Amino acid sequence: MSKRNFAYFIAGLLLFCFVVISWWVSREPALMTEDGTQLEQTSDVSSLNRNTVGYTTTTALIKVTETLLDKPGGYLANDILPPYSLLDNMPAWEFGVLEMSRDLALAFRKDFSRSQSQSAENEFLKVAQPQFNIDHRSWAIPSAESEYRKAIAQLYLYRDALSDSSSAGSQFYARADNLRDWLKNVEKRLGSYSQRLSASVGQDRLNTDLAGDAAARQSTDGPRHQVVKTSWWKIDDEFYEARGAAWALLHYLKAVEVDFAEVLHRRNAMVSLQQIIRELEATQQPIWSPMVLNGSGFGLLANHSLVMANYISRANAALIDLSELLTQG
Repeated sequence: MSKRNFAYFIAGLLLFCFVVISWWVSREPALMTEDGTQLEQTSDVSSLNRNTVGYTTTTALIKVTETLLDKPGGYLANDILPPYSLLDNMPAWEFGVLEMSRDLALAFRKDFSRSQSQSAENEFLKVAQPQFNIDHRSWAIPSAESEYRKAIAQLYLYRDALSDSSSAGSQFYARADNLRDWLKNVEKRLGSYSQRLSASVGQDRLNTDLAGDAAARQSTDGPRHQVVKTSWWKIDDEFYEARGAAWALLHYLKAVEVDFAEVLHRRNAMVSLQQIIRELEATQQPIWSPMVLNGSGFGLLANHSLVMANYISRANAALIDLSELLTQG
């Protein structure tokens, strides 16, 4: 074999290895549970702990963030070496998971763990929540992974304290107002994803920023309408970020179904939550196309972003209805 042919062989072999590795690390993790009742299946914990209020939701946050770090290929968003640095779909998926996890961690710190506005913050959550907010692309001093693992360690301590009768300082308050406040943040997150996904085909949108309040004002004047269209290079990133966020939210809502069961049954809202879960499960269906297609709304080719936007919009509408039910006495 000549030197030139040998060089071609080595280059082809390296390219093949890069493709295989890229495919392997770009696989999305499967759902960790079917019913949300046992989000931790491998650890030897007693049924008493699992029945502790807040245990399942805390476990969901722990397991989702651990999966973010320990899935095949590990955490990719801050990798600087190829082929990992050349991938964008999985880092976008990771960011969607992280955004939902950040929102829930903040809800733990300011709502779920506090009995009222004047109560003291939980010592474990006060440390954990800021560590989730490090730049997700930080790769050294400190790295994102190291900060996230420190946060997870604090969540384990908080969860252990919940089931410890001698540790009255750590509580989880499953109240309708706490759940409603977190769901309000989730509504805005899903609304943003729906708008960004719908912009894949371009839209001429009217300015509704000040609608509903005749006395409302904003810092600078905006156009009455504008054309919004996602860059062709960003369509798959928007899709996978929304898909990752829906994956994380699905686990969190299944955990809420357990910890807030009494509240939801009292407001006759359990079926509403279950419908939201159904819509989010549809966002996790397998993608049979090798790439995210961007056909027009009624064109020959599918538009995966519009399909995802449909499921997320339906989930968000049901989420708004659920918030209204929780508001009612």
